Amino acid sequence: QVQVVESGGGSVQAGGSLRLSCEASGYRDSSGCMAWFRQAPGKEREGVAMIYIHTGTAVYSDSAQGRFTISRDNANNTLYLQMNSLEPADTAMYYCAAVCVCVSVGLPHYFQCNGWGQGTQVTVSS
Repeated sequence: QVQVVESGGGSVQAGGSLRLSCEASGYRDSSGCMAWFRQAPGKEREGVAMIYIHTGTAVYSDSAQGRFTISRDNANNTLYLQMNSLEPADTAMYYCAAVCVCVSVGLPHYFQCNGWGQGTQVTVSS
């Protein structure tokens, strides 16, 4: 029933920027939070940023802090991730989670979220 579609990924040189979009429909947020995750080959899917839908309050991973900005357009059920100063270490498949537990410390783990999209690839070249 939940439909989540990410877009905006691509290839960029180090130092460049990308803006990811996530259009979500057919869901009801029981937790009040949405999040962006990423997963590189051989690595665990990790939280990048979480946002409280109602207030817009955001939480970031240490690596994303200061470089990435998560935002949402509630009227259009769209989540965004503005990524600046990209580094090769940011290379990964990026996923949108439409419903996440609003964890009190840090970011949620993947199993604390539902409503996943298929992902959009981000590749950063040095």
